[in-house]
Amino acid sequence: MTSIDLNADLGEGFGRWRLTDDERLLAVVTSANVACGFHAGDAATMRRVCELAAECGVTIGAQVSYRDLAGFGRRAMDVPPAELAAEVAYQIGALEVFARAAGARVGYVKPHGALYNRVVRDEEQAAAVVDGVRLADPALPVLGLPGSHLLARARACGLPAVTEAFADRAYTEEGTLVPRGQDGAVVTDPEAVVARSLELARDGAVTARSGARVAVRARSLCLHGDTPGAVELARRVREHLTASGVRVEAFA
Repeated sequence: MTSIDLNADLGEGFGRWRLTDDERLLAVVTSANVACGFHAGDAATMRRVCELAAECGVTIGAQVSYRDLAGFGRRAMDVPPAELAAEVAYQIGALEVFARAAGARVGYVKPHGALYNRVVRDEEQAAAVVDGVRLADPALPVLGLPGSHLLARARACGLPAVTEAFADRAYTEEGTLVPRGQDGAVVTDPEAVVARSLELARDGAVTARSGARVAVRARSLCLHGDTPGAVELARRVREHLTASGVRVEAFA
């Protein structure tokens, strides 16, 4: 039976402000990419989400980012490699404290936003992220885009490299994500998201914005928690995956 992980970005709030419906999404997904304070999230939020994830049996992942609260981690930044490695390790360590307190552990690491896209093509920044992961835990899996420098570096350093696809993002013919600033970069039609989820899980492929068929072999499928109607959309995706014979389970 085909199996796939279903992940979502959670804990994306700060203080009294909340963006993601963490409680209801944790009832659907199998892995939670928890914001570690650099693009969103704070100590109380991280603790709460880790406790909820542990109660639901959802794997906790550290979603690391450039230090960019004002830009939600989606602005391009140039951070020296040694500094970036230290900041990645710092974020993982912060989340690990709350994960352990909840009786769980950080199970993987995933970059967020601008950092996620940067390490697809930037070998130096990818190496810095992997160095930071190894500093925190030399056995942590790294979640990223197939064919990225990030996953290549992770494999070269002996870390488990886990491929990811996006049901609610448009793809280029090269298998990369269409930049958010371009029209149609985010797929909002629920029927289209469900159809793409099935296409990715069963066929290992996705239809690019140009109409071309692109191979995307992924072990994990992401649905953004800040998408309007994210909870219902995630529920529909999981239901259709299961009905189609796809087992939904965490990779870590």
